[in-house]
Amino acid sequence: MKTNAMRILESAGIPYKSSTYDDDGEHVLEKGAALRLAEKLGVDPATVFKTIVMRTENKEICVFCQSATSEINLKKARQAVGCKEINTVKPEELLGLTGYVRGGCSPIGMKRKFRTFIDETVILYDEVCISGGQRGLQIKIKPDDLVKITEATLVDLELN
Repeated sequence: MKTNAMRILESAGIPYKSSTYDDDGEHVLEKGAALRLAEKLGVDPATVFKTIVMRTENKEICVFCQSATSEINLKKARQAVGCKEINTVKPEELLGLTGYVRGGCSPIGMKRKFRTFIDETVILYDEVCISGGQRGLQIKIKPDDLVKITEATLVDLELN
């Protein structure tokens, strides 16, 4: 089955690989869901980039991609966006805003085009993993292709 993210990559001629894993439905970030996912896929956790959807004080929705080994620095996220306040969107809002559910939220192919920011460490890897658009599915893609298809801005988002 093809997800919207896969269809978009194929129509743009961007090569990717998909990997599936057993989804246990446990997507609590505080419990290290992305780190467990890396273990299931047998990849370096630093190459798994989680998608975080946030809302500014002006109600703008922005998308961030951050390595599973790091937490997002909210101060740096605010600076990147140019806002005073930013908060994570509630899981129950994700489907309506993006077309994706928590644990299956891809930065590619959301319902609308949102400003997207990817942590600059993405360029350190030959290939990174992102959600494929449903739980239990990951897409492996070259960082340059990910930046291109999402029209993302590379920024430092790491919590130091």
